Amino acid sequence: MKKGLIIKPNTALDNKTGAWRTHRPITNQDKCIGCSLCAKLCPEGCIEMISINNKQKPRTDYDYCKGCGLCAKECPVKVIAMKEDY
Repeated sequence: MKKGLIIKPNTALDNKTGAWRTHRPITNQDKCIGCSLCAKLCPEGCIEMISINNKQKPRTDYDYCKGCGLCAKECPVKVIAMKEDY
């Protein structure tokens, strides 16, 4: 076995993967109902729910978001739009 092929635990946070996405999710916080479905469905776990004016709202960590669009597709009130990211 070659040296360096084994990745140490917890090193994924060192590998920011958002740089190669083509689209980014933009959430309309005013219309968001705070259901947290986007955070639960995100395959990368880069959406966290935070408190804004005593209501839970999503915040996306764009350093790790790959722009898959699953959050926008599954949002029950369609307040997440996928915008081109250069």
